[in-house]
Amino acid sequence: MEEKKLDVNSIIGFVLIFGILIFMFYQNKPTPEEVEAQKAQQEQIDAEASEPEVQNEIVTDEKPSLNLNDSTAVANYQSQLGAFGFTTPTEEIITLENDVVVLKISSKGGYIVEAKMKNFVTYDSVPVYLIKDGNSSFGFDFSTTDNRVLNTQDLFFEPSLTNSSGNQVISLKAKAANDKFLEYRYEMKPDDYLVDFTVRSQGLDNIINENKPVTLDWRLKGIRHSKSIEYENRYTRLTYNHEDDKLSKLSEGSDDEETEEDIKWISYRQHFFSSILATDEPFKSGVLTSKNLVEEESRTFGFTKEYASTLPIEVKGGGISKDMYWYFGPTDVEVLSQYEDLGLVDSIPFGWGIFGWINRYVFTPFYALISTYFPYGIAIVIMTILVRLAMSPVTYKSYLSQAKMKVLKPEITELGEKYKDNAMKKQQETMKLYGKAGVSPMSGCVPAFLQMPIFYALFMFFPTSFALRQKSFLWADDLSSFDTIYQFPEGFSIPFYGDHISLFPILASVAIFFYMMMTTGQNMPTQPGMPNMKFIMYLMPFMMLFFFNNYASGLSLYYFVSNLITIGIMLVIKNFILDNDKIHAQIQENKKKPKKENKFQRKMREMMEQAESQKKR
Repeated sequence: MEEKKLDVNSIIGFVLIFGILIFMFYQNKPTPEEVEAQKAQQEQIDAEASEPEVQNEIVTDEKPSLNLNDSTAVANYQSQLGAFGFTTPTEEIITLENDVVVLKISSKGGYIVEAKMKNFVTYDSVPVYLIKDGNSSFGFDFSTTDNRVLNTQDLFFEPSLTNSSGNQVISLKAKAANDKFLEYRYEMKPDDYLVDFTVRSQGLDNIINENKPVTLDWRLKGIRHSKSIEYENRYTRLTYNHEDDKLSKLSEGSDDEETEEDIKWISYRQHFFSSILATDEPFKSGVLTSKNLVEEESRTFGFTKEYASTLPIEVKGGGISKDMYWYFGPTDVEVLSQYEDLGLVDSIPFGWGIFGWINRYVFTPFYALISTYFPYGIAIVIMTILVRLAMSPVTYKSYLSQAKMKVLKPEITELGEKYKDNAMKKQQETMKLYGKAGVSPMSGCVPAFLQMPIFYALFMFFPTSFALRQKSFLWADDLSSFDTIYQFPEGFSIPFYGDHISLFPILASVAIFFYMMMTTGQNMPTQPGMPNMKFIMYLMPFMMLFFFNNYASGLSLYYFVSNLITIGIMLVIKNFILDNDKIHAQIQENKKKPKKENKFQRKMREMMEQAESQKKR
């Protein structure tokens, strides 16, 4: 193998390369001005590193903000904005206020930094805030013509407050020049929760890149208002209207995200209060996110959910123009119905399908009418009485079916003994007996099925009715929340039950127990190999006790009164209306009459006879 040696040509090549590198380093040596700039940049980095870390309220994709106390940062920021001619940093807070709501708007970013309800307080008598202490952010991201990205939260707006036809108007302009600006315009009407909000730009076609969409970014963390954060969080949800008035919701119990089209409004609902962004011309698309912040019951944790919406906006003619509305107010059907054109009343959780229809158009106006003449607790009792009286024909049908089954019980027992070794034959003869007597074992289920829409509609009505919020009755301080007769020591809680004892659920469970004793429990059959159905039915009141302990006391009050009334109606039917002897005589007469089978009964009989013959073979 030939040995490789370093020749003279190689040495000359290495010397030339080294000389070229030295020459290049000398030519690229920084000037004294560049040295000073690098030194200032390093001092800024060292100053930022020495500052303590601050955790912001909005934790998702948080954008950096300008520290006005940092002179170097302000100088750099002014230099960046100066390239486009925007206003230099000066910050002030402007207030819009009427009889129902107070909104505070910062000139830095131009968005609402505080929203306070004037006529409502929390469970501990603190004013209700929907926006406070940095729990919300709002801004637009847009690309510049030189491919940089600016966010309006970092711009400083010049405010001017005027009055237009009795309405308060705030115009905030981030100016690149006197005739070049981005404007936010807020218009508040007297005694109104809805605020007109317009965003438009003028003369910024040389700054805004119209080939890329402008993105609206709105974020909010729901502030706790109720004594039970788990209960409040159950009815705290992001709801939105899209695709020609289609209503959808993100999950109320877990993290969720959806991408939708043609979004008309977005509601960040916080149980009894809502923050809503609406528009006449729908957003073409949007990404909506909800993050659940509640892991367990807490007496101190302050937030329920974290919401975020990202909505692209088209740039037309080199500028932005979008008319919108802000709503900060109660989730109250009486208030939201005023904005029929926007359909904001649909953000209230009435329930789905026919259940929601009954809740919205029957129980809500019916209770509103009664509560204008009676105290709110008494109004629940009156409404319950009227509902049960209206349902009494159904109760009568149900009890009549049970009475017929009770009369036939000896004969059914006799058939059971006669055919105890032949289950198929026993079933066949039992059905034949029912047919001759004119009794249907399913007739008792139909009345219960008819009452299901009423049950579910009321189940949604009491926890979400704003009219019940903070209305007291007897020992209950708030009919829209659970009542408490004993509070366990802090840190102690019974699994699935809670950290308190409520009295109304106890009374409702006792009433349900006696109701079941009078009806299903006594007539429930027990078959070999099957679980004890009587035990299961008696267990239900105990389960309801656990379930209702953390629900609205108004709902427990309804079930307590409702079951008492039902028991009373059934006692009247039993003792004064129905006669077991007459029922027995009528059944015997029915047996004598020829019974014509319908197609279904004939098919069932043939199938059972066929199964019996196969078994014999």
